[in-house]
Amino acid sequence: MDTTHPAALTEARLRQIDAYWRAANYLTAGQIYLLDNPLLREPLRPEHIKPRLLGHWGTSPALNLVYAHLNRCITERGADMIYVTGPGHGGPALMANTWLEGTYSELHPSVGRDEAGMARLFRRFSFPGGVPSHVAPEVPGSIHEGGELGYALMHAYGAAFDNPDLTVACVIGDGEAETGPLAASWLSNVFLNPARDGAVLPILNLNGYKIANPTVLDRIPREDLLSMMRGFGYEPHLVEGDDPATIHRALAATLDTALDRIDAIQHEARSGGSVERPRWPMIVLRTPKGWTGPRELDGKPVEGTWRSHQVPLGAVRKDPAQLKALEAWLRSYHPEELFDATGAPAAELRVQAPRGERRMSANPLGEWVRDVIAANPDRFRLFGPDEVASNRLGAAFEVTDRAWNARIEPGDDHLAPDGRVMEVLSEHLCQGWLEGYLLTGRHGLFTSYEAFIHLVDSMFNQHAKWLKTSGAIPWRRPIASLNYLLSSHVWRQDHNGFSHQDPGFIDHVVNKKAEVVRVYLPPDANTLLSTMDHCLRSRQYVNVVVAGKQPAPNWLTMDEAVRHCTRGLGIWDWASSGGEGEPDVVLACAGDVPTLETVAAADLLRRHLPHLKVRVVNVVDLMRLEPDTEHPHGLPDRQYDALFTTDKPVIFAFHGYPWLIHRLTYRRAGHANLHVRGYKEEGTTTTPFDMVMLNDLDRFTLVTDVIDRVPGLGQAAAGLRQEMVDARLAAREYTRVHGVDHPAVADWRPGRPLTL
Repeated sequence: MDTTHPAALTEARLRQIDAYWRAANYLTAGQIYLLDNPLLREPLRPEHIKPRLLGHWGTSPALNLVYAHLNRCITERGADMIYVTGPGHGGPALMANTWLEGTYSELHPSVGRDEAGMARLFRRFSFPGGVPSHVAPEVPGSIHEGGELGYALMHAYGAAFDNPDLTVACVIGDGEAETGPLAASWLSNVFLNPARDGAVLPILNLNGYKIANPTVLDRIPREDLLSMMRGFGYEPHLVEGDDPATIHRALAATLDTALDRIDAIQHEARSGGSVERPRWPMIVLRTPKGWTGPRELDGKPVEGTWRSHQVPLGAVRKDPAQLKALEAWLRSYHPEELFDATGAPAAELRVQAPRGERRMSANPLGEWVRDVIAANPDRFRLFGPDEVASNRLGAAFEVTDRAWNARIEPGDDHLAPDGRVMEVLSEHLCQGWLEGYLLTGRHGLFTSYEAFIHLVDSMFNQHAKWLKTSGAIPWRRPIASLNYLLSSHVWRQDHNGFSHQDPGFIDHVVNKKAEVVRVYLPPDANTLLSTMDHCLRSRQYVNVVVAGKQPAPNWLTMDEAVRHCTRGLGIWDWASSGGEGEPDVVLACAGDVPTLETVAAADLLRRHLPHLKVRVVNVVDLMRLEPDTEHPHGLPDRQYDALFTTDKPVIFAFHGYPWLIHRLTYRRAGHANLHVRGYKEEGTTTTPFDMVMLNDLDRFTLVTDVIDRVPGLGQAAAGLRQEMVDARLAAREYTRVHGVDHPAVADWRPGRPLTL
């Protein structure tokens, strides 16, 4: 049976479930927005709002809805269930439910189930020193963070194997369902033995949108979707609508039907009956994205659209109208009915939560790319996993659209059958499409979040091997290079947290033959333009370009940038100090954020130690660090020694893992004097400057490195060293109090004094 009709659910039980859902929604929104006044005991004021709004609202109401209904099933059936959240960015929803159940407070005693505890719950979410934005290990009961999409269903089946009493409820986002790993995971039921294993109940949350695009499964005919699920071996049940009472009744009836079917399958198999692949139930839950949130903003729809994906009201502290809208939204849940005078969940909510271990939480380049597309309307495409807009390449939509040959609805953004931008939430598809495009004589660019490009590690391997082999075959003409633009990188994923922070793809790339791979780390926008111009003109390479998407200083003019990129690296005289001649210390850098910190450190040294000779060397082409005997771009020893010296300390601030620089330079004469700072696997949801401090890549640490490593400077500059230590402490303390970086750090530019 494909659809359900409202079943008997008493009005009293309906009110209880709805109250629990409203409470979870209120707590979810509160975590995203509120710094104080958690129960709205007074009108909202700007100072009650977090200065930096982070989190994802769109998926959360559905996650809360399912959680509330599963609690009913657990208490009425005595079921043993866990909850796997595919849309892991809905972290505040899961934290809301674990707080309501009491598990969060048991594991985090400082976050009690009262008004003060609620305030701490709100403050800690996506806040420096608090908890990340996803369903991370800090969330009780979580076995799946959901930061990197695609693995929810396989994790759910893994939990069910050899666990006969367990039922795993797995919510799958319809965007996640476009990923290669998830698409393959549907057939995991082939490997599930009902006599020996537990059960998995997939719940496809069909809310229709990803970050800025429609989802494929929502736009294909509904019967096609249900037929696809049948083809995978499931018995699909459809629950859809936007009226809460109707959905509550329908979902309750559908869950009962599904769990009855699971019980019947297991009973037959465990009573000596057939264990051959049964038709397991699954649920397609279609509710509006951002349900119960703001309906519109500035005349544009929000609820039920992609605009509700993250923070629906983004300017609450500055815009009185948005502040008023937020208060109306929060009060629509009637918190005065949901929490008692102390701020604890009301009695009717507490009785709904299962007890003890039955609780699920206790169960253990923008404009330039536009011009390239316009100039090459039939042989260039831009590929990305729903990240083109997020990576600030939206100017491409001034000349083209997203390729889309399914249903298009009013309000959809830049969808057309002839679009040149290929977006699907599958890095595997993006990589495969681009490879086929290049191998047949065209050109393209693959843009992705840096951490998630690892999803195509093995596909990159195979393409690099193809290029190496085909390059030696005379009758094969060179093809256009495969170009990766990795943005939203490790140093600016402070808002998404640890799961989104990984610069290791470049380590993987440099393992391949030197004739094939190139790695570029442009320090500003002008060097990025020069680098991309070179990469798109090149043939028979894999070019990896790592560049942030956030506004940042331009260090060089366009002409200077072209010269610098042509050299691949060079001395920045304007950032250096101490005059001509051999330096006392070399400050080297590669990557936009390390360059910013290096220039700031050099500025501090110039102000405080004006007689110290400091040389700043910036590296754009990473392979220039290797000897010319190892890589075609490598520097001869004589040129390398002239830049970096053979006997002076070199402090190298690097975008990625520090050992890669050591690996590239271990044959150089001055390697013993080289000290590298980079990413050392420390991260969370915090501020941009706190991220560099967590990894000791900040300007203050670089200055102390100079003091510690320049002979004779330790005692003479002891006072400055203490100032740098104190500055780090002050910068970190500011983030813990205010939730943002100190303005002296965030707004710093060369020539400005840095006073904390």
